[in-house]
Amino acid sequence: MKMQKCGCAREAVERYGDMLYRICLLTLRNSADAEDAVQETFIKYIQKSPEFNDGDHEKAWLITVATNKCRDMLRYRSRHQTESEELLLTYAIEKEESGILDALMELSEKYKTPLMLFYIDGYKIDEIADIMGISVSAAKMRLSRGRKLLEEKYRKEYM
Repeated sequence: MKMQKCGCAREAVERYGDMLYRICLLTLRNSADAEDAVQETFIKYIQKSPEFNDGDHEKAWLITVATNKCRDMLRYRSRHQTESEELLLTYAIEKEESGILDALMELSEKYKTPLMLFYIDGYKIDEIADIMGISVSAAKMRLSRGRKLLEEKYRKEYM
């Protein structure tokens, strides 16, 4: 039975690991913390051994756990002294691309998460609402406001 768990976990890491890493990296702005958050997500996956209706349910569960872990880490960071968050900027390939990433990272979690789920991971609005535990109308509003805030920040600082 343990082999089956490892096999399922291994498959989940292969399917969703990169996506979870991107979400955590954008949220935490630190590659080491993002790796830790993803690792903790998969540890919880193995420990809890949840049963899923389908692949979308599994993916949503993993995103929710990773997002919650990131929030916990950010909460810890705000209460304790941490190192500089400039590490992510060293990964930017071109100046034009780093501006939008910088503007996105400056948004609050409330707006950043739905934007990442919608544009980066391709989730539909109703799926975002389920993942975040909010209504569909709240998800639409957060996307709308997030787009507006992102545009304002980008235009103000990078154009």
